[in-house]
Amino acid sequence: MNALRVTGGRVLRPDGRVTESDVTIDRDAGTIAAVGDETVSGERADDADADLPSTADETLDADGGLVIPGLVNAHTHVAMTLLRGYADDKPLDPWLREDIWPAEAELTPNDIEAGAELGVLEMIRSGTTAFADMYFAMDRVADVVDRAGVRARLGHGVVTVGKDDADARADVEESLAVAKELDGAADGRIRTAFMPHSLTTVGEAFLGEGVAEAREADIPIHLHANETTDEVDPIVDERGERPIAYAEELGALGADDFFAHGVHLDGSEIDRLADAGTAVVHCPASNMKLASGMAPVQRLRDAGVTVALGTDGAASNNDLDVFDEMRDAAMLGKLAADDASAVPAAAVVEMATAGGADALGLPGGRIEPGAAADLAVVDLDAPHLTPVHDPVSHLAYAARGSDVRHTVCDGEVLMRDREVLTLDADAVRERAAAAANDLVDRVGE
Repeated sequence: MNALRVTGGRVLRPDGRVTESDVTIDRDAGTIAAVGDETVSGERADDADADLPSTADETLDADGGLVIPGLVNAHTHVAMTLLRGYADDKPLDPWLREDIWPAEAELTPNDIEAGAELGVLEMIRSGTTAFADMYFAMDRVADVVDRAGVRARLGHGVVTVGKDDADARADVEESLAVAKELDGAADGRIRTAFMPHSLTTVGEAFLGEGVAEAREADIPIHLHANETTDEVDPIVDERGERPIAYAEELGALGADDFFAHGVHLDGSEIDRLADAGTAVVHCPASNMKLASGMAPVQRLRDAGVTVALGTDGAASNNDLDVFDEMRDAAMLGKLAADDASAVPAAAVVEMATAGGADALGLPGGRIEPGAAADLAVVDLDAPHLTPVHDPVSHLAYAARGSDVRHTVCDGEVLMRDREVLTLDADAVRERAAAAANDLVDRVGE
């Protein structure tokens, strides 16, 4: 076994316990071989037949730190890092139509690659090892994922409003083609989905055709749903039914599917999501910034819906730090439920790890023997993390992305002692800054 051992730290276990344990990783398999004395077979690591090396080929020092599953950013538009701070303090619809869509119309594949590199760099530095991305030029994003060493569920975003039939159908076909061509790329770290933007920005005929073909090809579906009342009222007015019922009629509500936002869900829709096994990705910072509303997260969890966390794009957040999202989710969840005990710390940590992995259908999210070796080490010795009465509380309410010391994905060290090893951080920042400046100049012409 080519072994990597994470030593000297405490480990967050799937049941919420925190134990003082080393983590042994089989780098050839990309999986966790042992946590302390627990191995894949359930045997003690010191048993003769446990077959673990007594020494490791490489070690990571976790002394004074907490070893956690790699975080999962389950909904973003990662190349929108180029539009970070470009347009703020506006409601969603005018923000999109007046600022974001005109800028996106000027994006080139090179821009998207530069923005994706910047976003992935930011995520590695804040302990995120997997993400879902809905955007354009996904072959370029896939190249970044491959080089950086992370995992992703990728898809081309479809918008048919304002397009003639030929262009609309071509957009749907591109999303399906991307899903088929990129699935399994980056040594299996890339999976894909059919990604219509939303139930209101894709016409019914095109959406129905795309969903049917996705189902035939066993491709999961990801879309925005019930983000604002503007995504709910038109469907209710025109069809006399709620959006999730409409999605179910189209065949877009399945156990492998995941919907972003879910802010304006009623009880019947929550029940439909639970019955179908469709996950919801909560994006609290974006929802607050755009005044979209407060998602019923506690009600979703009580109903048995898998809830994950996402940052959305950096233009509406304005960062990709899932630690921030955990804190926001816990705080906003309490307000939405009018209950200080709602959406507790352990719940948001689960949403950012195992919940995210389950929603995306990707490995990871748990530190246990046999699981994917996706993890991060969080320093706990900073003043804002002292004293450590409850490490899980700190993850939800006090930790920051900058507290991450090491990041590992698929058994490979992506960041050691705050230095990202798979991307040239200075070059990425310079390229992205230049691309963003050029983009804004083109939009202003």
